Amino acid sequence: MPEIEDYLREQVPEVKFVTAHGQMGAGEIEERMSAFYDKRYDVLLSTTIVESGLDIPSANTLIIHRADRFGLAQLYQLRGRVGRSKTRAYAYLTSPEDRLLGEAAEKRLKVLSDLDSLGAGFQLASHDLDIRGAGNLVGDEQSGHIREVGFELYQSMLEDAILALRAEAHGLAKPRESYSPQITIDAPIMIPDDYVPDLAVRMALYRRLNDLEEAGDIEGFAAEMTDRFGTIPSPAQNLLRLIEIKQNALVAGVSKIEAGPRGALVSFHQDSPPNVPGLLAYVEKIGATAKLRPDSKLVITRNWPDPASKLNGCLQLSKGLAALARKAV
Repeated sequence: MPEIEDYLREQVPEVKFVTAHGQMGAGEIEERMSAFYDKRYDVLLSTTIVESGLDIPSANTLIIHRADRFGLAQLYQLRGRVGRSKTRAYAYLTSPEDRLLGEAAEKRLKVLSDLDSLGAGFQLASHDLDIRGAGNLVGDEQSGHIREVGFELYQSMLEDAILALRAEAHGLAKPRESYSPQITIDAPIMIPDDYVPDLAVRMALYRRLNDLEEAGDIEGFAAEMTDRFGTIPSPAQNLLRLIEIKQNALVAGVSKIEAGPRGALVSFHQDSPPNVPGLLAYVEKIGATAKLRPDSKLVITRNWPDPASKLNGCLQLSKGLAALARKAV
């Protein structure tokens, strides 16, 4: 701040300015803010203490020094300090001219420049989540059920538990237990942001994929994506295969498939295969490459050296197990 104060005195001596920062006393800060509000000063030179709760209708220009160092939400709050009346306002975000911006900083500034409409808070939060990730909500420092199963599955489990308790309290039948199979495959599985650049559209596609129930639905979804966005890239094709594997796993009563370069380990829901005689016959037919362990886990030995072979192998395995389960019905 002292350097900028010197710059203002030397370069624009006709401008009256006042400073404010967090090391000042509360009374002094309030006095200076009031003086700026009453237009006794032309410029307020301040730290980020002004980012929220400050409403000065006459302030129409904001310059943020080193905007590349700020978070997206913080920049959004700071930008909101101007334009609080009918007067057209301007916010200038500066960065050093002799230094390249980092990838994350460049994304933040681009997002902020694109969000120019009222009520863009939720969009901003979504972009911020996309840039920074989901944080440490389910990270190593967390413990308990959320860390073990993930936030979304934890929410689903909590909702099911509440419904079951309500049903029990009213003497109703408990809702049918549901689960989400976990498929562990070392492969890129996503809709790339360079394929579908708009975050809201990508999130909508993920939600629709999660609701698909039949293999035919996946084919139709793939055709729609090709028509809207062009040839489907490999990571998105992997995602479609993964959804089909999950569909088969639900039919087969499979709760988890862990695939590696030498095969897969299959765990059944509540350790109860739906068609035990059929599964035993299946293992006997395959021979040495399959083994049903005493803990009801199925071990498949295969040579899957790359992600494509793992996905294809798991897909064929899930189809076979789903066919066995259907015969038991």
